[in-house]
Amino acid sequence: MAVEVKIPAVGESISSGVVSVWHKKSGDFVNSGDALFTLETDKVSTEIAAETSGVLETLVPEGQEVKIGEIVATIDDSKKAPEAVPSEKKKSVADGVDASPARTVSGKQTASPTKEKSADGETLSPAVRRIVDEERLDPTKISGTGPGGRITKADALAAANKKSVGGAADASPARTVSSEGKQAASPAEARQSGDGRVVRKKMSPLRRKIAAQLVMAQQTAAILTTFNECDMSAVQKLRADSQDAFTKKHGVKLGFMSFFIKASVEALKAVPVVNGRIEGDDFIENNFYDLGVAVGTERGLVVPIVRDADKKSFADLEREIGDFAVRAREGKLKFEDLTGGTFTVSNGGVYGSLVSTPILNFPQSGILGMHKIMPRPMAIDGKVEVRPMMYLALSYDHRLIDGKEAVTFLIKVKECIEDPKKLPLDF
Repeated sequence: MAVEVKIPAVGESISSGVVSVWHKKSGDFVNSGDALFTLETDKVSTEIAAETSGVLETLVPEGQEVKIGEIVATIDDSKKAPEAVPSEKKKSVADGVDASPARTVSGKQTASPTKEKSADGETLSPAVRRIVDEERLDPTKISGTGPGGRITKADALAAANKKSVGGAADASPARTVSSEGKQAASPAEARQSGDGRVVRKKMSPLRRKIAAQLVMAQQTAAILTTFNECDMSAVQKLRADSQDAFTKKHGVKLGFMSFFIKASVEALKAVPVVNGRIEGDDFIENNFYDLGVAVGTERGLVVPIVRDADKKSFADLEREIGDFAVRAREGKLKFEDLTGGTFTVSNGGVYGSLVSTPILNFPQSGILGMHKIMPRPMAIDGKVEVRPMMYLALSYDHRLIDGKEAVTFLIKVKECIEDPKKLPLDF
């Protein structure tokens, strides 16, 4: 009996997605729980698993946009898994060739499947494997820069970039085979102009969503940005003095982001309107603190939510932020990880940004921008001293928040960073 594989509902506001890569091919036997394909939506990428065991037949090619509930494959659960029959290795005295293990399927002997390996013979890491699958790269043609020639994530991304602009990283055509056996061009396939000066390719669902959200925020809210600066000396000293003990006790390093999340919570408590939002003609006041932390990935910016940030310790925050960063870059964030935030903190300083005007994460009313720490001469008690300074930027919805409230918020953040004892330290 053929069991239909349908696109599942992955969130209330998501109506479609793209089958970015098939992990199994037509004719493969799959077990219940095996990852069949990756569905990329405008919010997250998620692996869809088989609900039953059987032989798979795919109905849509990689790169095709599909609707929620659409049938994309069938699994014939009447067919059983082929039994592997190991054969003894036989070495030919004449030519010295070592016979490979084989398996028997329906009376025919076929080569045993092997895991794809990188140039140094090691299996690819999950992150590299994902890029290789999605970009249809040949690992044997990628030069590894890792230890022993191992292919790193950066190597795979560089190969994918060369391929998108007509490079020779992957000589195979970026085409897929439909269920009828005909070749079909992937909707995401890059198209290069005749003179090679222009490459056109479709934006990913995530990038399209980011673009739509940014335009919506600009067109809907009255965005204004106010600035301040803070002296990072006290936080840097506290962090340096506590780092070894903190790492040994909790198993994670103490970073700057946890300080700014804690400082933001204190500022939101002092100026509650910044933690609210406008909904129609109503003002929604949030009495909880679910803070978004902007994370940059190769596919675009995502903002996972730290729930109840006011109730979490510094160690809890550092662990959660680290986990979000890893899962965001591997495309493993879930829909619920990205929804429901009340305020956002973004750190452009990790990329070297000195100052910027962050755009609201709609429908939130405020976003705090952190920036690069720079040593600058400052007047301290009538003397000039060089201090590690950071510019802070608060973008806010001026329909809801007045300038006085925005400035008060930033000053509160500044005070908490310059005197960390005002924070609930729990090292």
